[in-house]
Amino acid sequence: MMNRPRPSLGAAVYLILALTLGGYFTFAAVQGDYGVFRRVQIEAQTETLRAERDELAVDLAALQNKTRRLSDGFLDIDLLDEQARDVLGMIRSDEIVIR
Repeated sequence: MMNRPRPSLGAAVYLILALTLGGYFTFAAVQGDYGVFRRVQIEAQTETLRAERDELAVDLAALQNKTRRLSDGFLDIDLLDEQARDVLGMIRSDEIVIR
């Protein structure tokens, strides 16, 4: 029977410390504030916010167009008629309202 040398206590502590640090850094890389899961969440949120920004840009363009069409320098009679009907509830005498 051969006598194997027993590992020293320092080597065991070093191994446990190395495994603990490796586990901690692996966990942080996956689930930490800057980890893989957080990155996927941020990318999904980025896409959602981009879509919302694009929708708001379309709404803004429509409102800017209406504002320009109702300005002093440019007056769209059809839009003015539409707004008066909508806001004031007005109708012409030859129209029939169906609700």
